[in-house]
Amino acid sequence: MLPLPTAFCERLVRELGADGAQALCASLDTPSPTAVRHHPLKGEGAPEGEPIPWSSRGRYLSERPSFTLDPRFHAGAYYVQEASSQFVGCLLRGEAMAGKRLLDLCAAPGGKSTLYASLVGPEGLVVANEVDRRRVQILADNVRKWGMGNVVVTTNRAEDFEPLAEWFDVVAVDAPCSGEGMFRRLPESREEWSEGAVERCSAIQREILASAWQALKPGGVLIYSTCTFNRTEDEEVLADFVACTEGELEAVEPVSQAEEWGIVTGEVGPFRTYRFYPHRARGEGFFAAVVRKAGEPKASRGRDRRLKSQVAPVDKREQQELARWIEEPEQMRFYRAGELLYAVRSTHYEELERLSGTLRVIYAGVAMGEIFKGKLKPDGALALYVGLRRGVLPAAELSEPDALEYLRKGDLRADLFEEGLNLVLFEGHALGFAKRIGGRVNNLYPNSLRIVNK
Repeated sequence: MLPLPTAFCERLVRELGADGAQALCASLDTPSPTAVRHHPLKGEGAPEGEPIPWSSRGRYLSERPSFTLDPRFHAGAYYVQEASSQFVGCLLRGEAMAGKRLLDLCAAPGGKSTLYASLVGPEGLVVANEVDRRRVQILADNVRKWGMGNVVVTTNRAEDFEPLAEWFDVVAVDAPCSGEGMFRRLPESREEWSEGAVERCSAIQREILASAWQALKPGGVLIYSTCTFNRTEDEEVLADFVACTEGELEAVEPVSQAEEWGIVTGEVGPFRTYRFYPHRARGEGFFAAVVRKAGEPKASRGRDRRLKSQVAPVDKREQQELARWIEEPEQMRFYRAGELLYAVRSTHYEELERLSGTLRVIYAGVAMGEIFKGKLKPDGALALYVGLRRGVLPAAELSEPDALEYLRKGDLRADLFEEGLNLVLFEGHALGFAKRIGGRVNNLYPNSLRIVNK
């Protein structure tokens, strides 16, 4: 294990005292607990374990399995998410979340975005944004796998949300930080840490918070979180924010919790704060804070630099073909973006039009596929969508070895499938599509997602 940075340890002694610093540092050289979160609609068969007390669908696992070799993981039956970070769901327990519009401003790789998508439900909408073009692709893949169909993935800077002033009911900022809370799970992060990085991150965090605040409706909830211990990036950032927004903040009800959870609570002005130390709570280092925006809704602020929408409605014949594949087609609106056809809740279509004319949208709703000769050639994301109509085509239930071969995009026996297009299942979980043509099978699993290890 790499040594901890000297300046980091010295600061811990000043903030926690010698005994507290020693206990925290010792915990960073112990194994990290493995945790998952079950999907609310397709979590049957997901790995069981000890419940995480602050997460209704979270589980601690006794050991870390090979998730890559579990077909249920690829089906989106569960998400591998660190236990402490699942606490953000607790911060919204007192809110009526169904149907809400939520912005996850720093969203990759997608753990919190998928949690929020489950909280707001099918009538709600999550805008999951990631400025890094490489990381946003990972975010989009995880959103597809979760398959709720209520997420719009964007790649923008925080200030690009200016035209959407007071548009969101909840804004969550999981801010880029120095990563001290990852010293146990990612030991290489110890070498990357510096006092200068702490200062640079705190400056960026202040800028992101200011933009996030503009996007939040009066009466809405702001969540701020980091995976770092230091007060420079946590309480001091919040204190400056409180000073700049005097009179605009209201406290929310504190999260009810048991002492054995080990969470250190506090306040910064109206902010309720919750800090996870690995020697006290069973999880990685994490800090979260929550506050409400005071006042009544106002007219949108800021310059509207809305561009032409990048989505277009489909024609009647395309709509009829697409509707066959969806359990509740009357609730959906089908559209075209580029060469692909998509589906989104009808109630979200106008919102999507505005978003696609304002931001760089890379994925929204559920990708349906392309139509050739009047028939849909389905996209792999459609198989993972919770609203897929299972009876629209034959289903092939595969054994675990065959399912893994499918996920490797390998060759499969023809006798496992009916002639034509098939939905591929493992223990009832949809993995994707395959097409039998006589004695051979076209494995349609996406190249970009295939398992590369044997």
